[in-house]
Amino acid sequence: MKITGIETFVVSNGFTPPRPWHFCAIRTDAGLTGYSEFGSDGITRGLVGLVQDLGQRLVGKDPTAVEKHYVDLYRVVRQAPYGATQQAIAGIELALWDLAGKALSVPVYKLMGGPHRESQWVYWSHLATYRANNWKLLGVKPLRSLHDLADVAREAPARGYTVFKTNIIWPGDPARGISQGRLGPHDQVATRDIVKQAVAQIGAMRDAVGPDVGICLDINVNFKPSEAVRVGRALEPYDLFWLEIDNQDPHALAQLKSSVRAPICSGEQLQTIRQYRPYFELHAMDVVKVDVQWQGFSAAKKVADLAETYELNIAPHNYNGHLSTFQSLNLCAAVSNVRIMESDPEQTPYRDELFTALPEIASGRMKIPTAPGWGTELNEKAAHKYAWPG
Repeated sequence: MKITGIETFVVSNGFTPPRPWHFCAIRTDAGLTGYSEFGSDGITRGLVGLVQDLGQRLVGKDPTAVEKHYVDLYRVVRQAPYGATQQAIAGIELALWDLAGKALSVPVYKLMGGPHRESQWVYWSHLATYRANNWKLLGVKPLRSLHDLADVAREAPARGYTVFKTNIIWPGDPARGISQGRLGPHDQVATRDIVKQAVAQIGAMRDAVGPDVGICLDINVNFKPSEAVRVGRALEPYDLFWLEIDNQDPHALAQLKSSVRAPICSGEQLQTIRQYRPYFELHAMDVVKVDVQWQGFSAAKKVADLAETYELNIAPHNYNGHLSTFQSLNLCAAVSNVRIMESDPEQTPYRDELFTALPEIASGRMKIPTAPGWGTELNEKAAHKYAWPG
């Protein structure tokens, strides 16, 4: 079996601001196609170009030599590693793993010695967050008050979820989230108003769901770690499942971890064991966020394996389409140390049209897929139908 071509698809999810999904298809002369979902929003054109530049090097080669191809592609970009280049390599590598599993008629996790489990505990991510800007698209009520935020929180246990994650939100007309780490002030300060709103929101949600539902708060890149301490301490009465933060300095993160009672979850922006290792050596986080779509399957598994040597569990980062979910479920089946996995049950109404198989979930647990490869494929006709116009 030889690779005959590589194609990329960019699909709009209809959100405001735009968050397109990226897919890669690798064709072979055996009639098999490997699919992947990869990358993050905001760098779409560059990602697609990188995949095409790197992928053409594999035409005519055996797709099942996945690790060799990964190393060869890494060597090509050695002078510009990580970031978008690593995400592009991930797009190619993930499609190769799909092909390898299909060629042997087994799920990808079987190639890694799994499964470790038959189902995976998941949490409802971005609860209320997506409704701030996209409530009309989602067909739900707008968030006008703290009462509305409390009502949304009640939906999680009503649908079987025992843990949910949210972000700091100001209800109103319109509702708004916090984005000072990306679009607003650069100082990343936790002002009195921000801390006050975080306390009001999480307090209302805790009152709504009671003490037995886990609440995670993701503050993303919005605060310096020293400022995040103020948020974490103010929320101590509400017993967070974890406080999640993205950070580029392991010493600063370790300072935060030692200063608050809530477990610290971090790492989604890191790629490969080279970037994670300094954080592990300092025990700077309690739960390790690992994104398969941003670094690739082999790299993500190596991070999980290294985390195990530091007595740490991972939590796969997964907020895109269903192929992303299936890739993340394969990681959960391939390693032993998984705390919980992210899932986005509330998404654009046509998401299900894009995939040949959908995740199966009951009582907050998602079934590990058993079909060859990742267990689902991109519906290319639907991908063209909802192509990103940008």
